[in-house]
Amino acid sequence: MSLIVDSTGKPFADMPAGGRARADSGSGTPLTIPGSVTQPYGSAFPYEASRVDTPEMGNWYPWIRSPDSEINYWRDRMVARSRDLARNDGWSSGGVTRILDNTVGAQLRLSASPDWRVLRRFAKGFDSTWADDFRQAVEALWRLYSEDLGRYNDVSRQLTVSQQLRLALRHKLVDGEALLVSYWKPERVGRGGAQYATSFLVVDPDRLSNPYQMVDTKYLRGGVEIDDDGVPLAYHIRKVHQNDTYNAPESMVWERVEREDEDGWRRVIHDFERDRAGQNRGIGVFTPVLAHAKMLARYYGVELQAATVATIFGTYVTSPYDPAMIEAAMDSDGGEQEMGYYQELRADWAKERPAMLNGVRVPTLAPGEEIKQVAAAHPHSGFGEFAHEMLRSIAAALGVSAEQITQDWSKTNYSSARAALLESWKTLSRRNAEFKVGAATPLFATWLQEAMERGDFDDVLPTGAPDFIEAATAYSRCDWLGVARGWVDPVKEKQGAVLGMDAGLSTLKRECAEQGLDWEEVLAQRAIELKAFERLGMKPPSWSGVENATEASTPEEEPQAQ
Repeated sequence: MSLIVDSTGKPFADMPAGGRARADSGSGTPLTIPGSVTQPYGSAFPYEASRVDTPEMGNWYPWIRSPDSEINYWRDRMVARSRDLARNDGWSSGGVTRILDNTVGAQLRLSASPDWRVLRRFAKGFDSTWADDFRQAVEALWRLYSEDLGRYNDVSRQLTVSQQLRLALRHKLVDGEALLVSYWKPERVGRGGAQYATSFLVVDPDRLSNPYQMVDTKYLRGGVEIDDDGVPLAYHIRKVHQNDTYNAPESMVWERVEREDEDGWRRVIHDFERDRAGQNRGIGVFTPVLAHAKMLARYYGVELQAATVATIFGTYVTSPYDPAMIEAAMDSDGGEQEMGYYQELRADWAKERPAMLNGVRVPTLAPGEEIKQVAAAHPHSGFGEFAHEMLRSIAAALGVSAEQITQDWSKTNYSSARAALLESWKTLSRRNAEFKVGAATPLFATWLQEAMERGDFDDVLPTGAPDFIEAATAYSRCDWLGVARGWVDPVKEKQGAVLGMDAGLSTLKRECAEQGLDWEEVLAQRAIELKAFERLGMKPPSWSGVENATEASTPEEEPQAQ
């Protein structure tokens, strides 16, 4: 052990508990570190991040905690603040809307893609032709279920599946997690009722908590019951929200819902973004920038108040009578009559001689009076730039561009707009993909299990096909068509898409998927249109690929109106 001193030869003080070093105040014991050598001041720290002798680092001592202890104890406070921001701050609300509109949009369309190569190990009848037949059958029944006019897919019978998924993603963004619980409702199945007994309910994540608000234990973390391997086994969900005062008794009743039934039927879908290993609850996208967003919202309010005050009190009327003249008039004989005469003159001028302009009265002043105005100092000239910089910080946390939040593209050209949108599209695509894997596909698989087990696809399944539970992943493999990416310059980007397909660097399926289209529907529609051109005797368009396009029909064959 050796003495560590600074460049002046002055020793450091004792190292406090926890291994934190501090500079000597003048009378402390020199700091010693095992295995160290006497070196100039500051060189004892191998990384700048480990220094404790600078103003930036001297009072910065965050704790090292497990992810659950960091999140679960403080979750309610963080979520309440995030919700308040999303409710009352226009920028934050707009940021959430932009993400939702660019990931889920108005509808998520199923694009089933069963893995027939895996299923072929079970039976010989599985091939690409079977996969296409199965896909069409599944998608047809899924549309019937997910868009049911009776909304039997929803336990509360209010939302379509796409609306449920959009709501779940909103919870994931603001609250940090999406929670859906599946229910078996056979009593609803029947004539004029539900087609399937499976229905789902989007549950507010607040209801997921430890019974009676007990602290976390080894096997219970924020309402999630886990085993020794960290596998979620069950979820403890309140009957109603904790602050439902009109239903207080049930707010203190928890239901233990197993993750899966004994037959493998999924009961709970819990989707959140994991930042650390061993994490069992999520945090919202606003959490890293809550303080910035709140300060910006407050700054807007202060600027608006200042501008309003300056406007209200910035205008006044001056009179030819200064204080000295008024005092002299009041002291002199007849002063009161003189002031009274002047006040009557002012009233008469405004009442009996109003100036009119096209039927509108113009404010008038008595002779000698004039209106003056105090120059308002708010909003100051740097307000816009400062607010934009703050919004860039919030936009970076949300994974979108500042222009997407503000919807102000006045300072953006094609190149910068495309670069910003491409970068944000990567994050939005990742959010979209994670939500599909974490929520949308498990929801679809839960319904598909019922549909297959009751024999809805027996006519397209080959002999020897495995039960759903034996090959659930292969049967449930799918993609989801959502929001179109759009174009900044439609001509250039569509030309680029065509070049990519011609060069073999892209496919029609990929190009259509990026625009929220089903490539098979596009081809089918083109075939219908080509037949219509032919039927009406019209020249096919250039994209038809027809070399000898027919001219108009002959006179004796008049085209019939359709």
